[in-house]
Amino acid sequence: MTHPPMKWLARLTFVTILVGIGSGLSGLVVSFLLHGLEHLVYGFGEGDFLDELPTPSNGLRVLALFIAGVIGGFGWWAVRRWGRRVVSVEAAVKGERMPFWSSLGNIALQIVIVGLGASIGREVAPRELAALAAQWITRKTGVTFRETRILVACGAGAGLAAVYDVPLGGAVFAVEILLAELTLATVVPAIATSAIAAIVARLVTSAAPLYSVPHLELSPSLIVWSIIAGPVMGFAALGFVVLAKKAGERRPKSWGILIVMPVVFTAVGVLSIWFPQILGNGRALGQLGFDGGANLDGATLGAAPLLFILIIVLLKLISTVGTIGAGAAGGTLTPSLALGSGLGAVLGGLWLLLWPGSGIAAFAFVAAASFLAASMRAPLTALVLVVEFTGQGQAILVPALLAIAGSMTIGYMITRRQLWKTPRGEGVA
Repeated sequence: MTHPPMKWLARLTFVTILVGIGSGLSGLVVSFLLHGLEHLVYGFGEGDFLDELPTPSNGLRVLALFIAGVIGGFGWWAVRRWGRRVVSVEAAVKGERMPFWSSLGNIALQIVIVGLGASIGREVAPRELAALAAQWITRKTGVTFRETRILVACGAGAGLAAVYDVPLGGAVFAVEILLAELTLATVVPAIATSAIAAIVARLVTSAAPLYSVPHLELSPSLIVWSIIAGPVMGFAALGFVVLAKKAGERRPKSWGILIVMPVVFTAVGVLSIWFPQILGNGRALGQLGFDGGANLDGATLGAAPLLFILIIVLLKLISTVGTIGAGAAGGTLTPSLALGSGLGAVLGGLWLLLWPGSGIAAFAFVAAASFLAASMRAPLTALVLVVEFTGQGQAILVPALLAIAGSMTIGYMITRRQLWKTPRGEGVA
């Protein structure tokens, strides 16, 4: 039996630590800039547009979205006209080199538009910055192509772990989605880099769960509902993925973005006058779904709150797809979770009229996990992320798994029919 040389092992360990630190710093920088911009413009730094901090005026929201559209339109027009082609994280993992200045420009523009309230996820920017740092580190340290591929993927996952403080979710994301290889050679560096990145980023980010969720309770009603709702979430997630993909394909290719993006962003800002929950990366809608159990139960449930949540879900879908279609780059991970949570609250609330049992938050949790799993085509990543985002879930793992199995089955069936040809994971470059 042969053992790896100690010198090689020590060097690889050192490089892995460097990638973890670089990813943590990437997440720290992105979080600091995002929260700083949100605080400067809106007076708070988490971007949910709902909490106890001052509510921005209607005019400020519309103006901020207009400015985001102008900056984003001119910025991406310039990057795509004069810069080198932006390389996605998935392509970087396969060995394609990320251009430094174009990548930085793409990342900076994502930070600006999300910080100003654009309806798109914030998770692509830290992943891209972390992958860019990992590529630079691996080039300078001279590791092999396979080691580079693994460490770039681990760095991107660690960037996600850093910005949201989800170390296990970041590690699973790298292994399940970016590498699709479950071995010691991938799992160990993924866990190590995500853990290091999360520790580094905690200098800026909060260790508290992203969502405040009440205690979740298991019930026969929830189990039966999960079996039924899983395929429904699968179809809904598929619809979102297809719409986002088509919107990305039809986005303005040249100077048209200078007009389309400001118009679309301003329209979203106008809608936010009545529905501020559509702004940002989806946290507001996600929290709205999880909060349903605070005031809605089988005895007092009314149609008006559920109708309101359903309207927010539809408007969030339209605003996110419109943002992608306008030419913006960004993520769909947190919007997917938000859409699933909102749908779960609505369908769970209606179900409770027939069969009371668990609180609405449990239905929102199960739906969020199954919707996210189908949209990303990554069941383990989805479940782990929702658990870490909420700090809950152990009590209802069985219904969550049943719903995820149902949603993934729908996705698999449609994939076999060659109707769902999209990359695994999420994000629009």
